[in-house]
Amino acid sequence: MKIYFEIFFVALRLGITSFGGPTAHLGYFQKEYVQKRKWLTSAQYADLVALSQFLPGPASSQVGMGIGLIRGGLAGSLLAFIGFTLPSVLILMSFALFLTGTTVDTSWVQGLKLVAVAIVAQALVDMSRKLLPTTKHVLLALLAFAILFTLQVAWLQIAIILVAAVIGQVVFTNEQPAQSTLTFSKRLGVLCLTLFVVLLIGLPLIAQFTANTWLSLIEKFYTAGAFVFGGGHVVLPLLETQFVATGMVSTADFLAGYGVTQAVPGPLFTFAAYLGTLTHGATGGIVATLAIFLPAFLLIVGALPFWQLLSANPQLRGAVIGMNAAVVGILAATFVSPIITQSIGSIKDISFTLLLLVVVFFAKQPPWVTVLLGLLIGIIFY
Repeated sequence: MKIYFEIFFVALRLGITSFGGPTAHLGYFQKEYVQKRKWLTSAQYADLVALSQFLPGPASSQVGMGIGLIRGGLAGSLLAFIGFTLPSVLILMSFALFLTGTTVDTSWVQGLKLVAVAIVAQALVDMSRKLLPTTKHVLLALLAFAILFTLQVAWLQIAIILVAAVIGQVVFTNEQPAQSTLTFSKRLGVLCLTLFVVLLIGLPLIAQFTANTWLSLIEKFYTAGAFVFGGGHVVLPLLETQFVATGMVSTADFLAGYGVTQAVPGPLFTFAAYLGTLTHGATGGIVATLAIFLPAFLLIVGALPFWQLLSANPQLRGAVIGMNAAVVGILAATFVSPIITQSIGSIKDISFTLLLLVVVFFAKQPPWVTVLLGLLIGIIFY
């Protein structure tokens, strides 16, 4: 029992202090779990990081789940997930409840919308550097951008990702495979991977033929969590399609919540807690959080026993590379519309956006500083 308390409270402390996004989270994990506590070796940690980059989902959260799995089995994996996500989930749910219950002027959220412009711009630049190393990668990203920006069809994002996977199997097959040092039950792996596929196919079908709002909510977040490649920021366009394009959440509330998500520690996927609470109350926040992280949990537990086989397959590696390139184009399309089009409408907006861009790109301040500055701008000037 002691080991489970330790797993939870170490993850909770990381969830309270881990600012800066997935890359920073992985640095905190390396220091805490590998160097300080020696719960796993550097080789095992490198394996987990490589697998998290290979799979869809939030990379840092999947690594944390994997560490919990190594240390305490399935229960340890769940406790590591709960500890790491709980602080940001509570903060974002509280913010959503505040927005839905307030009758005061909320024009100050314009400052947070401008923060979203700066933060997503930084994410777009960083992802382009990492995921678009050659002309072929850039062309695939541009194609994805052009199709989505031109057609603006809700289901098109997932179709683009799937087509990019097929293209990647043919075009990108020269990456070196990783060498796995992790071994787990293949029977459990098959069970989790099977459940992942069953839910991915079954939830949309069930939601389509029933009028149950909770099933619909679970389906939206599960699907988003299952198709996020390239980093947590990519969940933004998928959720925008599910909630803003359908009229469930206003653009202003969506971007305000995304801005606040940048200020809190923990994974970006906890943005789901905000959206779930905004649309379905506190229970919705909890359900949304569980639904969006469930694919990541099933995949990390399911893929670990087969990681060496997966990483050695050139077609699978190529498919992942193709999807990563496409999601850069998808994020770019969302950056233009609705983020820029719905956030910047005046010379004042342009001026403050430029200021926030300077803070992010040149002053290189952490996200919470940028969000705090945007919040002050909204309160004072809007």
